Amino acid sequence: MSDSGHCVLRDVTLCSPVGEILLRGCERGAHTIDIKLGTDKEESVHPIGQSEMSPELQRCVDWLQCYFMKPESISTLLLPSLHHPLMQSDSFTAHVLWTLLKEVGLGQTVSYKQLAEMIGNPNAVRAVGSAMKKNPIPLIVPCHRVLRSSGDSGSYMGGKGDDIKVWLLTHEKKALKLHSSKSE
Repeated sequence: MSDSGHCVLRDVTLCSPVGEILLRGCERGAHTIDIKLGTDKEESVHPIGQSEMSPELQRCVDWLQCYFMKPESISTLLLPSLHHPLMQSDSFTAHVLWTLLKEVGLGQTVSYKQLAEMIGNPNAVRAVGSAMKKNPIPLIVPCHRVLRSSGDSGSYMGGKGDDIKVWLLTHEKKALKLHSSKSE
């Protein structure tokens, strides 16, 4: 933090199986995750170039690497701190996003209606959808796990990342299947 109390943001670009991911954060936590459409997809997850990272930003990179490479073990990691102003507020959107993060785990899905019910406002289905669009930290705040009531995946990243949403859901289900077959 600077003397004036404002965050000093740093950027880290990661290669990943869904393309390049731009991670932005400060020494107090992650601010944004932006999945870059139309970029090369790679099997491994690693930063592009050298960049100075705060311990919190490094923890976020570690979490993302684990999510893509060994997702069944993310529950053993400390969740990265989220420092985007929206996530610090007591707004409806923040409440929806925090509920999603805490209640809908790896490989699970909920409908927009179920999420509205989870926050105690069953009539707020459209508002929940709007909250998903405002999510500054996708992947960590798993808006990809929210589906239409019909079970259809719905749109992701304004409809431009629908294939990424399907990939993420499939990735999580495969990891859980693999993990449960190993532990039997």
